[in-house]
Amino acid sequence: MLELVTQSTFAEVAALLVLAASVGFLGTLLRQPLVVSFIAVGLLAGPAVLGIVQSDEQIQVLSELGITVLLFLVGIKLDVKLVRSLGTVALITGLGQVVVTAIVGYVCAIALGLGAVESLYVAAALTFSSTIIVVKLLSDRREIESLHGQVSLGLLIVQDVVVVVAMIALSAAGIGSSSEAAGHGIWLVLGGSVAVLAAVVLFVRYVADALTERLARAPELLICFAIAHAALFATIGDTIGFGKELGGLLAGISLASTRYREAISSRLAPVRDFLLLFFFVGLGSRIDVSTLGGYAAAALALSLFVLLGKPIIMLGIMAAMRFTKRTSFLAGVTIAQISEFSLIFVAMGVTLGHIGENILGLVTLVGLITIAASSYMVTYSHQLYALCEPILAMFGRRGGSREARYRFAAGARAPDVLLFGLGRFGTAIGTRLVKRGVRVLGIDFNPTLVSRWRALGYDAEYGDATDGEFVATLPLDHVHWAVSTMPAHASGVTHDDPRLAITHALRAAGFGGGIAVTTHHSADAGALREAGADLVLEPFQDAADRAVELITSGAAPERVADDQVEEQIAG
Repeated sequence: MLELVTQSTFAEVAALLVLAASVGFLGTLLRQPLVVSFIAVGLLAGPAVLGIVQSDEQIQVLSELGITVLLFLVGIKLDVKLVRSLGTVALITGLGQVVVTAIVGYVCAIALGLGAVESLYVAAALTFSSTIIVVKLLSDRREIESLHGQVSLGLLIVQDVVVVVAMIALSAAGIGSSSEAAGHGIWLVLGGSVAVLAAVVLFVRYVADALTERLARAPELLICFAIAHAALFATIGDTIGFGKELGGLLAGISLASTRYREAISSRLAPVRDFLLLFFFVGLGSRIDVSTLGGYAAAALALSLFVLLGKPIIMLGIMAAMRFTKRTSFLAGVTIAQISEFSLIFVAMGVTLGHIGENILGLVTLVGLITIAASSYMVTYSHQLYALCEPILAMFGRRGGSREARYRFAAGARAPDVLLFGLGRFGTAIGTRLVKRGVRVLGIDFNPTLVSRWRALGYDAEYGDATDGEFVATLPLDHVHWAVSTMPAHASGVTHDDPRLAITHALRAAGFGGGIAVTTHHSADAGALREAGADLVLEPFQDAADRAVELITSGAAPERVADDQVEEQIAG
């Protein structure tokens, strides 16, 4: 429709980005996740509305790269330790919710007049919940570390595993349904899969840690490597026959055990969000918006099942496991939406010829409704619980011993002090705090300093303290002080003053404890306090004051750090 757009691919992409920015801004005003805005952009840019999309091949390439990065980040987040920490809770709630939702969803789809195969795809699509949206909403509410947040995360990890199995099944079905030659193709895929899995195991065992340790010294190179790694595995997967999606996921799994997975994940999140725009644009260009009205009744019925039925299923499962009705309700509300993986899964079915575009349109409409509605449900979950509490008596359980155990375990792991910057000054502060029985978590952007801190037997994380997304993942609830010893000239994700960036990131994440920052210039102290710092440390001035105090008192200073610590610091 727009003549300017059809003149070049660059102009087309520019128009899409302008449209995405405009719709995304409107979405933020309505407090909606970007996924909702991106789906809307895809529908608007399609042939039935604005007709912006003309360069199908280019959009498809960006779309496939976006899906590859998305699955890469899913793989890198497959934390086996989290599943183990929740044990039967994650497995029972995850598998129980998947099975019951799939069965009820299938019955609902059949009742709406869909065929058997179509109903299977719809049932699977209704089963998955969005990890991206749930984690974002829980992080915004600072409830990731809560019990219902941890249960939700464990459940979502189990769902991610189910997604992997479902995609493997789809890939196998696609190979096995072509022709007689497909038999040879299946053996080729199986053989290639075994070879790739063996390569992943060898990579994890002998290469991953050392390679990422080296690459982490140049953070931009680490991110470039991560994208290249995902693209390489996706290409191998596509060549062998098990698909780009599984290739990207295996690439993520191969880095999931490294120390730098959180840094890679937080850095790649904006890249993922940008590239997923093109997936939804490509998706929207395949859907005739004018026919969506015909799916309205079915979409509304399925959406009500997702918004009400999935939380009720979770309530029943968790009540049977002796969780209180409050925890069960809050955990159930978080999964009251379908996932971006639901759309990817159904789109794969369309590509394989199992179902038609009409089912993709139906599931897309369900996604718009449920994701939009659930964002408000999670945001106001506590108010919803207060309203629904009188009718939740049947889900209540006496004795919260299970919950008390998990709260104690979570609290026991929490640090008292976060220490940003593990150089000489930071290590000197940290060792003295540990000597006094204070639990300290050290954080630094330098992998060498992180390794040195761990060699002292202390807890440490590799990460950029100026990255707001990384700071939001830290266990902030039980921390009393956050101390930054980073100098003003250090650089990270942002090139602003890292002391100000850390202060702003902590406050934006809802941190209510004290913040101490370091300066070597007294003139900066006032500005740092105005920015939100509660305490400004001046190493040279403080050391001089302490030296004068010791000299005039005639007392000899007590040595806190032992010879081993001094040797480690000197490196």
